Amino acid sequence: MAKKKNIKQADLISFYMDYVLTHNQQPKSVYVFAKDNNFEEQQFYQFFSSFDVLEQSIFKIFFDNAITVLEKSDDYASFDARNKLLSFYFTFFEILTANRSYVAYALGEHKNSLKTLRTLAPLKQRFTNYIELLDIKTIDLKQEQLTKLQQRSIKESAWFQLLLTMKFWLDDSSPSFEKTDVFIEKSVRASFDLIDTTPLKSLIDFGKFIYKEKIHSN
Repeated sequence: MAKKKNIKQADLISFYMDYVLTHNQQPKSVYVFAKDNNFEEQQFYQFFSSFDVLEQSIFKIFFDNAITVLEKSDDYASFDARNKLLSFYFTFFEILTANRSYVAYALGEHKNSLKTLRTLAPLKQRFTNYIELLDIKTIDLKQEQLTKLQQRSIKESAWFQLLLTMKFWLDDSSPSFEKTDVFIEKSVRASFDLIDTTPLKSLIDFGKFIYKEKIHSN
């Protein structure tokens, strides 16, 4: 049988996901993987240097697909940061749900291991860049170093929140994962309430007022 010539990245990912879900482990080698799927081994290396790198790309592609869907929506462009993030969550988890068996394999196979962190590293980079582009309103600290620290803290906490949501979703046994939907709404609302600048600005203004009044009274 002639070897397949027009192998695309998406084909390799599809072959790989099918293999690990069938065998519950990675293929023994790229050679065997290529032979089983009737393509030349070198074609694999045009896209990936290893199966681990291929695994990392899958979660990045899930993210990219979610963003592509969102950017086709006229409503999404008009949303504030909170509603954009909510829309992202619901879209992203729809994609995860469509691939739940694979996600459960990829994250469950190496639960609490460094490999899980490596597998999700490209997703983290994509997601934290996305959080930065949301331009979430925070207090102007008037100092570049503090502002950078503040932005880094927001991105890291947002990433941790996404990981918690993925864990909750993996453990969710409710119909249509409806409890995850509630978790998303409540956690995103809570996270924005924590960084809402309005009450904090009010407290700062009040503190300034008290300080000035104390000085004048003295």
